[in-house]
Amino acid sequence: MNIIIRQCTLEDVQQLQEISYDTFNETFREQNSPEHIDHYLEKAFNRLQLETELNNPYSQFFFAYVNNELAGYLKINTDQAQSEKMSEDSLEIERIYIKQSFQKHGVGKHLFQQALQIAKEMNKQQMWLGVWEKNDNAILFYQKLGFELTGQHSFYMGDEQQTDLIMTKRPLID
Repeated sequence: MNIIIRQCTLEDVQQLQEISYDTFNETFREQNSPEHIDHYLEKAFNRLQLETELNNPYSQFFFAYVNNELAGYLKINTDQAQSEKMSEDSLEIERIYIKQSFQKHGVGKHLFQQALQIAKEMNKQQMWLGVWEKNDNAILFYQKLGFELTGQHSFYMGDEQQTDLIMTKRPLID
């Protein structure tokens, strides 16, 4: 399996929107009400929102291709783009989303390695992320990568309050 990672640009906004909708739906639709999912999708992944995020100098997106097919993506944040107030030596993995047909084939690990490489290049001392407490597969994946539970925060799906677990990897060694 040939996996290629490529940084997204503003010209990729349409593809980014499509894969964002697809992967979020595949991952969360069955466990949430259609109204809440639809509201979240429109708020988080509308074109203007994604263009704003792509233009943010403290955020980066990367596509993962498997045999030239878009399989997933990564979004990382540093400094003031982080979704929680964290130290300056932190890098947030805000999203690693993989299409279901490509899960368990190493795509997520490749995207994680991309984030880890950038964190090291930027001299960050820790990586962190929020993961829904009911997303057992993702929690297990992050634990295997060396992330540990360090807290929690609220996440809103529509007007429904949910809990995301905060997981942190420190120090940043392979």
